[in-house]
Amino acid sequence: MRRKVFTSRVLERKVVLITGGCAGIGRALAVRMAQAGARLVIFDLDQVALDSLVQHLADHHNAQALGLRCDVSDREAVQQAMTLVIERYGGIDVLVNNAGITHRSRVADTSLTVFQRIMAVNFYGALHCTQAALPSLLARGGQIIVLSSLSQYAPVPDRAAYNASKHALHGLFETLRGELQGSDVNVMLVCPGYTATDLRKNVLVGDGSTAPQPVLTLGRVASPQDVAEAIYRGALRRRKLLVLSNLDWRAQLLARCFPRLYQSLLLPRLLGSRAR
Repeated sequence: MRRKVFTSRVLERKVVLITGGCAGIGRALAVRMAQAGARLVIFDLDQVALDSLVQHLADHHNAQALGLRCDVSDREAVQQAMTLVIERYGGIDVLVNNAGITHRSRVADTSLTVFQRIMAVNFYGALHCTQAALPSLLARGGQIIVLSSLSQYAPVPDRAAYNASKHALHGLFETLRGELQGSDVNVMLVCPGYTATDLRKNVLVGDGSTAPQPVLTLGRVASPQDVAEAIYRGALRRRKLLVLSNLDWRAQLLARCFPRLYQSLLLPRLLGSRAR
């Protein structure tokens, strides 16, 4: 995608909260929102990275930003952080549920604690943040952006917990969208494909330990900046669903409509790409 930096500050004074915002798509999106004039709130677990990003946004984008160390899987911690944000800024206009972790291990070799941890961050983290922010979003006619995955359409082998968490997000937020009909709150689900982030450096394996993993090389690997630009544009248009596929439409069609062909034609390529 050709990136185009808009000079208009269409989000001037809007408050945008991004979870897991210190790296990858989250960081790129924080920069893109700052360029549009937003006031940023970043939730992350790495205080050093938070301080560095806040300073970067101030120095390079003249952006007001608040970095808060917050574990989104901890409901009480999320509620306390959200209360502080609302006291500081008066409310939230855009909530970006970006925080997430992944794993690589077969179902038979994956401990229950790994499934629980993946769901705690990827699913319950988004639920905690959304419930805490929802009164403010309703009052301000805001927007919820949820980072899902292309695995919603074409499941990737050895990531059952991750795939399940993304399917659960769709169930939750598509239901919420229906419940919010008649309000001014928009819900946008975003499904990126393979993206060059640091997520692979701390991948959970079956016993719950972490180990760096090779990049899956099937299809084009997108940059976080390109994904952030697409999300930004989608948010301006208040899209409902944004599928950023670098596995072409045929892979999605096979997985959805012809699962046997998907398993026989595409899965061997996915399995082979794990070794690279």
